[in-house]
Amino acid sequence: MNEVRRQMIVYEREGHLLKWYDRMIPPGEQWKDTIDIRLKNAKIILLFLSPHFIESRYCYEIEGKQALEKNANGEAIVIPVILRPCAWTASPYGKLQALPTDGKPISTWHDIDLASLGVAESIFKIVKELKINDFKNKKSF
Repeated sequence: MNEVRRQMIVYEREGHLLKWYDRMIPPGEQWKDTIDIRLKNAKIILLFLSPHFIESRYCYEIEGKQALEKNANGEAIVIPVILRPCAWTASPYGKLQALPTDGKPISTWHDIDLASLGVAESIFKIVKELKINDFKNKKSF
């Protein structure tokens, strides 16, 4: 996950996206409320899948379920990012196209930097498409 975040930093610095993840919640803040608000407002939701994510009841059943509902309602794009080998294809996330290419876990790539860069570039393409579509929709009014 850190490798992907590092590869995406250039897009954040250039103002193309704003990243957020739960480790950014400050001490003393209501973490559940903060996560709910961030999920509600997200246009792109990355699910970093690993055995830990699959094992976590909160990640799998609460956050993941909210993300899939937003995806089904056309409110957000949900992208599974496969970090480590896990049974993600047997989960509800298995219906979604995953990153990296062919859903091959990043940890199994010979060059983890290359895998992470591919994930970051794919996400940036989606960000650009969303911006183009937003512009077209605003222009048509």
